Amino acid sequence: MKIKLVEIQNFRKLKSVRIDFSDETTVFVGANNSGKTSAMIALGHFLVDPKRFTAKDFTISHWDQINEIGEGWVESADANAEPDLDISQWMKLCPSLDVWLDAGIDEVHYVRHLIPSLDWPGGLLGVRLQFVPKDLEALYKGYVVSADNARKLIADAQGVADGELDGLKLWPSSLADYIDGRRLQGHFERQAFLLDPTKLDIPEGGVAKPQALPDESEKLEVPPFEGLIRIDEVDAQRGFADAVYTQSNDSGGRSENKRLSDQLRKYYQDHIDPTDAPEPEDLEALQSIQTAQNQFDAKLRDGFSSALEELEDLGYPGITDPRVTIASRIRPEESLNHPSAVQYDVSRSGDANAEDGIRLPEQYIGLGYQNLISIVFRLMSFRDAWMRVKKASKTSADGALSDYSPPPIHLVMVEEPEAHLHAQVQQVFIRKAYGVLRKHKDLGKGSPLSTQLIVSTHSSHIAHETDFSSLRYFRRLPAGFGAEVPISTVVNLSEIFGKGDTTAKFVSRYLKTTHCDLFFADATILVEGPVERMLVPLFIQNTFPELHARYVTLLEIGGSHAHRLQPLIEKLHLPTLIITDLDPARDESGQPLASPKRGAGLISRNHTLHKWVPKIKDLDKLLDLQASEKVIDHDLLFSVCVAYQSPVMIKVGDDEPKEAIAATFEDSLAFENLDLFDSLEGLGLIHKFREAIKEADNVAKLGEKLREAIKKGQKAEFALDLLYHDEAEKLRPPTYIGEGLQWLQGHLNRTKVDILPEIKAPAPKAEKVEAGNGGN
Repeated sequence: MKIKLVEIQNFRKLKSVRIDFSDETTVFVGANNSGKTSAMIALGHFLVDPKRFTAKDFTISHWDQINEIGEGWVESADANAEPDLDISQWMKLCPSLDVWLDAGIDEVHYVRHLIPSLDWPGGLLGVRLQFVPKDLEALYKGYVVSADNARKLIADAQGVADGELDGLKLWPSSLADYIDGRRLQGHFERQAFLLDPTKLDIPEGGVAKPQALPDESEKLEVPPFEGLIRIDEVDAQRGFADAVYTQSNDSGGRSENKRLSDQLRKYYQDHIDPTDAPEPEDLEALQSIQTAQNQFDAKLRDGFSSALEELEDLGYPGITDPRVTIASRIRPEESLNHPSAVQYDVSRSGDANAEDGIRLPEQYIGLGYQNLISIVFRLMSFRDAWMRVKKASKTSADGALSDYSPPPIHLVMVEEPEAHLHAQVQQVFIRKAYGVLRKHKDLGKGSPLSTQLIVSTHSSHIAHETDFSSLRYFRRLPAGFGAEVPISTVVNLSEIFGKGDTTAKFVSRYLKTTHCDLFFADATILVEGPVERMLVPLFIQNTFPELHARYVTLLEIGGSHAHRLQPLIEKLHLPTLIITDLDPARDESGQPLASPKRGAGLISRNHTLHKWVPKIKDLDKLLDLQASEKVIDHDLLFSVCVAYQSPVMIKVGDDEPKEAIAATFEDSLAFENLDLFDSLEGLGLIHKFREAIKEADNVAKLGEKLREAIKKGQKAEFALDLLYHDEAEKLRPPTYIGEGLQWLQGHLNRTKVDILPEIKAPAPKAEKVEAGNGGN
């Protein structure tokens, strides 16, 4: 049995999203403020503890409608009319979580209370958890009375106040104000409803379409996931001195034990303590504790004997008074309750048990190492609590003897594990985490018990170590993009990386060999080669300060392969600038390469130009394209622009200014920095460029000499020489690159606002959601 997917509605910026769960590990990725943390919090609120809900968890765009309900109630009360207490309007406004399980017919004993009909064949089962008013009439009365009292108080004060009170607002100023506080928990509760698997709909434009509940729906009287799902959480690591929280052995929950010693003490109490339901193998330890306690008591009595005798000399205690005695109590768990309970051996011998070993308390070890050990031990504790290892198998949470059967699903949620972990340790963690959760004799291959790990992260290193089909990309949308407030949508990347075709394999392998900043960026720039990769950031830093302040990732990928990223870029809706080369050729074979010139029937052999944008091969047409024709606008937020060598007017020697057409980045750079290269001192291509400029007496000859030098030159070395040259800041970007960077800067400036004109997101092709075969 697995959790197939969840759909979240009306929770913060998650107005309506679907999140598909992988069978093992699911990783939430996305730019800052894209909704990843909101999703993790929503899962905790609904599945673990609804008392965590606050009024701020409601989607902001619904507050006006909630206040309209309150205004209607006040008007009804003033008119002595019946108020509108229809719960259906609240169901459209309140946060909800739809959980869809995939269960086999052989697991019916776990889910019999969730089966929608007697002819259920196995497969999907849905439950909606919603945080709604538990008694609308009580909410109505409470608000109306409080609002009336506030109005009366202001009216009564008008006659005695020195100034006007027109601007004064007393609580509650609105229904939203009334429930924004402790009254939320008093008037709202989490309720559960069964869903119809046949009505599970496909998202449109990244927006989920949760099914409407029938009017006759009745809430479930028993917790739907009790004994079915165990949930454990690890919040983001904010520091090792924070408060300590623990989790229940039965139901799981939040874990915030920062120090390893605190976790060890808790683990001892749950799984090792010999005084808890002792077994034969515990008797020796209990005898040792008793012997030590007796010996210590004897020492105490001997040490206090003179003091007690002195008290007796005072006549107290007397014949009728009780005699003073001293007794100790040795509690083994208290031996772990000190800052040095956990130590790290740093001696050369490597024997941690050596008596003369050199050891340091845990707070003296680096935060990265502390955090890795701490979080992994937490995962071990979650697993052992789920499986009731050792002592925990004998008792329930209330201490009574228990006949325990573990829930079939263990859901573990880890938020931002990368805090305090350097890159390599982040990769080790995500690589090993799921294995730690499954390291038990009853959790091997073929086990009916399932573990699903959910991780939210800002780390490209964690994304790099994750199977890309397990990534869920959170995309932020400003207000106006189909919503009244900024919201988020979720992209299931298994639809890209899970296909197994040649393109998917290439993209996956390429990203594995580079980096995964793509999933966290505001935009991306695809460049042709190493020279562009090194110099474009310099151009951005020197010429485009606003673009320099944005999170833009740069990927080096040749023009013959850049188009393979098209499905991923379009799925992510990531604004993209492609900086590529014309690659002129005489015919389709691409050989031999031709010098770029007009009217010669040349074509471009660059696959990006004729397969992605602008989908043109003819060189003459490419040279004459307007800037707007080099852009594909998918919507107001997502566009793709291509930048390639464009004709420029230059003057060489005494010749008249003429049109120059470059074929590569390097000759284009030289054409537009002739004055600089004419006097620039250096070796390699810098020297050859200077010589070519001095020797050429017209544009055509200059182009030939530059291209000949580039064929034999070391391009990467050329870029490095320029970067470290004192004149690097004087280097001007080629026109086509400058225009492309200007477009990207303008695009990001236009879309960084939180409110856009009302537009609709384009709907992707529908894909049917199917359950698995059931079971595991």
